[in-house]
Amino acid sequence: MRFTRTTEQQDMAEALRALFDAGDGAAIARSWAAGDAAPWRRVWAQLGEMGLCGVAVPERFGGLGLGPVELVTCLEELGRAGLPGPCVESIAVVPALLADTAAAERWLPGIASGNAVGTATFTEHVPRALDADAADAVFQCDGERATVAERPDAVAQHSIDPARRLWTIESAGEPVPGAQVAEAFDLGALGCAAQLLGIGQRLLDMSTRYVQERHQFGRPVGRFQAVKHHLANVAVRLEFARPLVHGACLAEPRHRSRDISAAKIAASDAAYFAGRIALQVHGAIGYTAEHDLHLWSTKATALHAAWGTTTWHRRRVAAALAAGETAPVGA
Repeated sequence: MRFTRTTEQQDMAEALRALFDAGDGAAIARSWAAGDAAPWRRVWAQLGEMGLCGVAVPERFGGLGLGPVELVTCLEELGRAGLPGPCVESIAVVPALLADTAAAERWLPGIASGNAVGTATFTEHVPRALDADAADAVFQCDGERATVAERPDAVAQHSIDPARRLWTIESAGEPVPGAQVAEAFDLGALGCAAQLLGIGQRLLDMSTRYVQERHQFGRPVGRFQAVKHHLANVAVRLEFARPLVHGACLAEPRHRSRDISAAKIAASDAAYFAGRIALQVHGAIGYTAEHDLHLWSTKATALHAAWGTTTWHRRRVAAALAAGETAPVGA
């Protein structure tokens, strides 16, 4: 099995990275956390013009109609950039939820163009809607049933990540017949894994640069063997997680849930570990909210338990193996 990206997929990733590198992701995250959505909206409009808000939206609704590989490619770059907002929900979850429903005509064209943003809750694992105050479409999923929910007017609950506002959805509106709730949840977990992979890589990159710049005893701290070992361990964990995330994109339907859970476990643990090591090698400055490291490390911590805890995903993998799903990841 080959996990190498095609030229088109690599071009997509490089175009996204160039867009984010030209901006200031840290400033966007801070303004979003402070309630100023204007900088984020400008970036989102650019993503819409590039077609990336509709990467998973069927072409008949104005999207690109691409598959999980391209979706993961986009979300990994969004994670690396630290872009806040309901990215996974709007780009991955809502298109999967509505793809074969009559409601798709109403919502998906706007989401594909970047003119609308969607978010969703899932009773068991995603009980609160991320950034529902900024979303144009809020969906509430319970069991196999999905409904259109009203935008909340209560006070948001804050996550450990200051750029994540979590809303409790009190009322359910009209039902969405035919909504693919299970598929949408799995795609959310896969998207979260991709986002975590990008966050972990950004934390490693920041740490590597910092230990080359900071000097102790007349030489960069990155030359000390103990520091090298810490960063090498992070790199190894990320490299082990990457093929699991990419393999889950290619899994057959009967193995997809198992492979997505394996990817989410590996990416969550790798990104969380990258955050802990980044704090250690940065020293006390890494703990300050003014340092950019704080933005990525808190996001890694918040997403570690989002879209299903690692314990729940481990149980799902174990149940699949016990039921005879022993095919390799991506098969």
